[in-house]
Amino acid sequence: MTKAKLLRTHMTERGLVHIMAAHSPLSAIVAEEAGFDGLWASGFELSALYGLPDMSLISMTQHLDMLRAIAGRSSLPIVADIDTGYGNAINVIHAVGEYERAGASAVVIEDKTFPKVTSLVAGGRQELLRVEEFQGKIEAAVATRQDPDFLVIARTEALIAGLGEMEALSRGQAYAEAGADMILIHSKKKDPSEIESFSRAWKGPVPLAIVPNAYPDLDAERVKALGNIRMMIYGNYGIRAAATAMQETFRRIVADGGVQNVHRDVMPVEDIFRLQDRGRTKDAEKRFLR
Repeated sequence: MTKAKLLRTHMTERGLVHIMAAHSPLSAIVAEEAGFDGLWASGFELSALYGLPDMSLISMTQHLDMLRAIAGRSSLPIVADIDTGYGNAINVIHAVGEYERAGASAVVIEDKTFPKVTSLVAGGRQELLRVEEFQGKIEAAVATRQDPDFLVIARTEALIAGLGEMEALSRGQAYAEAGADMILIHSKKKDPSEIESFSRAWKGPVPLAIVPNAYPDLDAERVKALGNIRMMIYGNYGIRAAATAMQETFRRIVADGGVQNVHRDVMPVEDIFRLQDRGRTKDAEKRFLR
């Protein structure tokens, strides 16, 4: 069974899958150990890893290199965040082929203009494509995939752009008609009211995906009660958790004038060796180094 088929099967059998953002192979390994159903190859997290804003500054090559590295160290399906598809429908054809070969099981393409600005930044430029142009992108993605189970997920930013629920519903329906397997609906409100209202109003032929970063109160129990959301993507918690821990640890080391206190509170190096699968390397050394 391919990883794409596994992802579809889990959505059918479990009703809801939980996808954790990853920005490195190590974060992917930790997410898999925690029990997530899949990984989100996050553009936001990779941009943050490079110390850059999420504004289409990271290249497709950089993202693909990290995705390959993650796929090589995890058995989980990977949902790739490819922003606007790196250009028009022709760029999408190239991108989908590259991402599928690199190990992705799904791509999410959003209906913003290129270059995009991250959705949740205050006062950010949120410009959307014409519906017909974005339908062409979705059709191109569907026509390009080799594995029929590979998911093409259309993300509409209509709520982010302040265009309202009716526009979001209309765009979602148009994208589903173009062949999208799921619709990702996003909101920047600090409560889940827009998402819950959209979900109740959604009568489209495909299920929904959400990224509950701005509205953390929307937990799995509430999501399941809505009935048509099949995927929850935790879009930036990996990099935020890592940055929180590093910031606190580094500040303590400076304040203490050394590591004499913080060393008790961080992961033992032996646990890092385990995450690196050092045992397999040692076995290989015994077997092959003569």
